[in-house]
Amino acid sequence: MPLHLVNKLPVGAKYMLLSAFAFALMSSCVKLVSTYGIPVFEIIAARAIVSLVISYTDVKRKRISLWGNNKKLLISRGLSGTLALLCIYYALATLPLAEATLLQYLYPVFTSILAIIFLHEKIQRSTILCICCCLLGLLLIVETGSNQALPMFSVGIAIVGAFGSAVSYTLVKRLSNSEDSSVIIFYFPLIALPISALLLGNDFVLPNTQALLLLLFVGVFTQIGQIGLTNAMKTEDASKATAYSYVQVIFSITIGWLFFNESPSLSTLSGGLFIVAGALINVFYKSKKT
Repeated sequence: MPLHLVNKLPVGAKYMLLSAFAFALMSSCVKLVSTYGIPVFEIIAARAIVSLVISYTDVKRKRISLWGNNKKLLISRGLSGTLALLCIYYALATLPLAEATLLQYLYPVFTSILAIIFLHEKIQRSTILCICCCLLGLLLIVETGSNQALPMFSVGIAIVGAFGSAVSYTLVKRLSNSEDSSVIIFYFPLIALPISALLLGNDFVLPNTQALLLLLFVGVFTQIGQIGLTNAMKTEDASKATAYSYVQVIFSITIGWLFFNESPSLSTLSGGLFIVAGALINVFYKSKKT
């Protein structure tokens, strides 16, 4: 998106664009490090360690309590986020990058529904149109978008991950009314690390230098993405904020083509255009109203 258009976007949209770019880089690192034989649970544990250190340092810098006010919701956010992460990383390791990312982007549909039920948000017509465009794009990709048949188990896992992300983002929106963003982010690795370490068991693989650097980047890019996401949810409706993040699709398709030799089919590109069109409708409708 041209810089002059980015400057006109609401603050929440800018945070979400930052988040989308960081998560696209994170996804590419996850896919790449999996080629070194590193198990998914080990990738998640490594990511959690990096994120835990950064989050802990940030909370201490602000001189606020680590544990927050609503511990039950904070723990629930950590659990739902960990479930989503397990599913998303598995999908990234077993599906083409573009398709894995696009399947993950079912979550704004779930988020919008959950926001109506639990946050009592009103869904604007632009958001409904955005969701319809995005679902049409996703259908094009899942049905005919890949040059080879997608493994349906991986597709199902990706959809479960999308639902877990929606639950997590809805909880983030609820928590943003009472908790500092750094505390919300801190609980994610705090929950994810012991769960992933337990599930890893004896399958630990000692990473070489290249794999270790990739694991580090997974954690760093994730932290940047989480900061952007959490701040976006503090300044926008949950259904609006998540719609902005569809630009990650463009980032992932480009990265998959440049670094993984994954050439998206015409159906994938067509589906991606529907998704981007839906996101732009949502963004510029909001800009016009403000």
